[in-house]
Amino acid sequence: MATFFGEVLSVYSRAVEEDDDELDEIEEDEQIRRELEEKREVHLHWSPEVSESLKSGNKLQCSDFILAVGQNASSFLSVHILSTPNWDTIGRASVWNERSRAVTGQSCEESACVFYRHKDNPTVLICQVSCYVAEDQLFQWTEKVFDCLQLRELNVTVLSDTSVADYKTADYLGGSSAPFLRSLHTSAFGDQPVCQSLEQPNIVTGLAAAVLNHCQVHRIAAVVYQCYSDVIGPDSVTMETYKPVLTKLGRSIQLLFPC
Repeated sequence: MATFFGEVLSVYSRAVEEDDDELDEIEEDEQIRRELEEKREVHLHWSPEVSESLKSGNKLQCSDFILAVGQNASSFLSVHILSTPNWDTIGRASVWNERSRAVTGQSCEESACVFYRHKDNPTVLICQVSCYVAEDQLFQWTEKVFDCLQLRELNVTVLSDTSVADYKTADYLGGSSAPFLRSLHTSAFGDQPVCQSLEQPNIVTGLAAAVLNHCQVHRIAAVVYQCYSDVIGPDSVTMETYKPVLTKLGRSIQLLFPC
């Protein structure tokens, strides 16, 4: 730039430097976002046999998929079904989020969703989900898991825990005392649920809702049994609330225990 006296001065452009700083910050933010997305990705880890079959383009043959979401639902399956030697662990789904990273004293396997297959009837699969699956991970968890299953003639049963404080009714508990069961199913579900349907305006949320929505879209027979309890954490009385479901599950697991 020239002055009135003909002197040429070098001009410092603060705007250019500020623009460079902004671009650096945007790139840094983008890099952090990508790393966070990668870290929050749901990963499926199958046994060598299952992995080899999936890589060959085969789906897991599955007639019944039983999913337990929550500590009481998972504990119920552990006590009444998985306590027998008739099940093989075939894989797990690991998730990382703001809650799972805060859990201490647990290994990756202990905080993951674990899949089991019946030894005598390998078309029966069970999945226990005792860890938290964040909202942004629900869709990819559901998509990745069901993408590994053959969907023809598949029946899905979901056991889910929730707080009775989330239950809405004009007559408090409508004559029911916690814990109690309510059901919600897809239009393809042709069986009779073991309890009454979930009343409006109540809704199913979390992983149970994601699975139910996926099954509705893909016309899969599915039912969610949601247990409302006033106890936070594992509770034997709450676990027993799921027992009527055994009358339905018994057909697929061949009544491996006395009801």
